[in-house]
Amino acid sequence: MKRKLLYIAPLAILGMLLFIAIGGGIVLQLWNWLLPTIFGWPQITFWQAIGLLALCRILFGGFGLRGPGRSNFRRRMAERFEHMTPEEREQVRHRMRARWGFGPSTGESTDG
Repeated sequence: MKRKLLYIAPLAILGMLLFIAIGGGIVLQLWNWLLPTIFGWPQITFWQAIGLLALCRILFGGFGLRGPGRSNFRRRMAERFEHMTPEEREQVRHRMRARWGFGPSTGESTDG
């Protein structure tokens, strides 16, 4: 196991550095090609492009700490609903609407 890590760790570090270099180069080229012409903004350096890439990752991609749980929410809920009776499903829907302020579903009428 340790022997395997000796090969994987340097490759992982090299891969991250390569991603940063290529990503920074792409951001640099796109910025300097488009934004000065369109908006009159100044051109940026490679290191500013790396900083911009990191900022976008923080703002839009997060830090990767959430894990895969968020993307599986719908699948997990569908699995839970499969094991419920129709009455239990309706109770869950009703509680969710009451808690989160959802209106009636499209199949329901608002007349009581």
